[in-house]
Order: sequence, then structure tokens, then C-alpha cells
Amino acid sequence: MLISDLIMVLSRLLFGAMATFFAILLWSKTRDIAWVLVIIGTLISYAEIVFITLEKFGLVGSEMWQVQGVPIFKLLLVNLPMVFFTAAFITIVFRKRYR
Repeated sequence: MLISDLIMVLSRLLFGAMATFFAILLWSKTRDIAWVLVIIGTLISYAEIVFITLEKFGLVGSEMWQVQGVPIFKLLLVNLPMVFFTAAFITIVFRKRYR
């Protein structure tokens, strides 16, 4: 692994960990459904960062969870954060519109 790849991986882990830490702090202070959805999206996003890092180091393989050549676990980890962020934004839009 090149030093530039290592810097990219470490920076993603560092900033992802910071975002996840503050998301967990926020989770303890709010019960608003939109914020909870954003927090869940952030947690899953960090899980994806950790999974990709472990995969790059050869500790985990995504090929054991495949359906017809599609890595299901990786597909879920990549797309679920956007699903939760979208649900949060929809919640906010409808809340503001119908008040």
C-alpha cells in the first residue's frame, strides 16, 4: 500500500470517527426522528469506511456475501446512508410543509 493510500484511509477513519462520535452524542440529546435518521446514516457510513479499510488490508472479504456476483453487504453499506439521509430530509420537508 502506498503512503498516499494510507493517508486517505487514515483520514477517512479519523474524520468518520469524529462524525460518529458527535452523532452518538447528539443521539443522546435528541429524539427528533429526522435527526435520528441522520445519525443512523452517519453510523452506517462509518461502518462502510471500516469495512472498506478492513477489506483493503485483506482482513475481510466481500465475496462471501454475494448473490450472482453482487456483494450484498458492500452494496448495503454503500447505499443505506443515503437512504437514511433521504428519509430524514423527506421527514423535514413534510414537517415544515404541513405545520
